[in-house]
Amino acid sequence: MSTTGKQSPVLLAENVVLARGGKRFARLPDLSLSPRQTVALVGPSGCGKTTALLALAGVTRPSEGRIEIDGVDVWKLARSGRDGFRGRRIGLVFQSFHLVDALSVAQNVRLAAQCAGHPLREPNRLEKLLAQLDLSALRDRRVDRISHGQAQRVAVARALLNRPAVVLADEPTSALDDANTAELMSLLAQSAAQSDAALVVATHDRRVLDAVETVVEMQALP
Repeated sequence: MSTTGKQSPVLLAENVVLARGGKRFARLPDLSLSPRQTVALVGPSGCGKTTALLALAGVTRPSEGRIEIDGVDVWKLARSGRDGFRGRRIGLVFQSFHLVDALSVAQNVRLAAQCAGHPLREPNRLEKLLAQLDLSALRDRRVDRISHGQAQRVAVARALLNRPAVVLADEPTSALDDANTAELMSLLAQSAAQSDAALVVATHDRRVLDAVETVVEMQALP
């Protein structure tokens, strides 16, 4: 996959092989993504999609290959360096959201900056995101008192707060009906584009494919 225009890739993955229990089992197709590009990583359950996302995020080390995010070779960083880099340059959206019920909408979003270990670089970034995602009226409400769809928006806002180079979403639509799937994918793609981030969605949900520019399939190894 090649980048468009003359922009440098914000995500580069080459010759990435994944292992499970010490045995190589899957290969991630080579990726070279520019800002605003959107990709679906597909394959059946158990094929390694989540493992691939965790490798891209600097969480689970691949057996082989090179992964660069925003020009940084992720797996050449020390563990503490990877954690800090992930917080600053990678936005993660999980199927189960991982919000803190006792905190407000704004506090949950702000956690992205706190966990990254640095203050917000843009003082108005939080409020802008809340407005963009139609959450301003809910900023002080506890997240256990908002709807499922609103919680999705909070998770997206948190992933985007630090202006990541790449947003990684793991099976975000698997529990949604058709209408909510279309809405969430539109929200993810548009929000990532507005933040100049590339978007990678790991999914076995074929409904997602119309919402992205490119589809790549995990490759099983014998």
